[in-house]
Amino acid sequence: MTQLGLDDSRGQAPNREQLLQMAITTAKQGNRSAARLMFRRVLSEDKNNERAMMWMAKLAESKAERKVWLERVLTVNPNNEVVRDALGRLSYRRSARDNRVLLIFGVLAAVLIILAVIVFLALSTSR
Repeated sequence: MTQLGLDDSRGQAPNREQLLQMAITTAKQGNRSAARLMFRRVLSEDKNNERAMMWMAKLAESKAERKVWLERVLTVNPNNEVVRDALGRLSYRRSARDNRVLLIFGVLAAVLIILAVIVFLALSTSR
């Protein structure tokens, strides 16, 4: 990982825990792409590293990617309530958005029906 400047003062690459801590610090400082690279390196060495997966979910570039990482955490730790809550919120937001679309469509349909009735009544009374 020398290309990222991750050598310690003795010129050695950090161990997995050190790399994880560096990735967390980097993410907190706002350098998302470098942090993602480091988390991916941690995960290449430890595919079940729950903390790295949680951070990858936090740094996800889309809701779909976030969901994939959260679901992956659940495969490692099915009892993770934080992840269950996060997935529930993602699902709720999606259903709320879908419900808004249905509501808007319903209102639009009602307006069109009312207009059609008004036009029909206007035409039938003018004869």
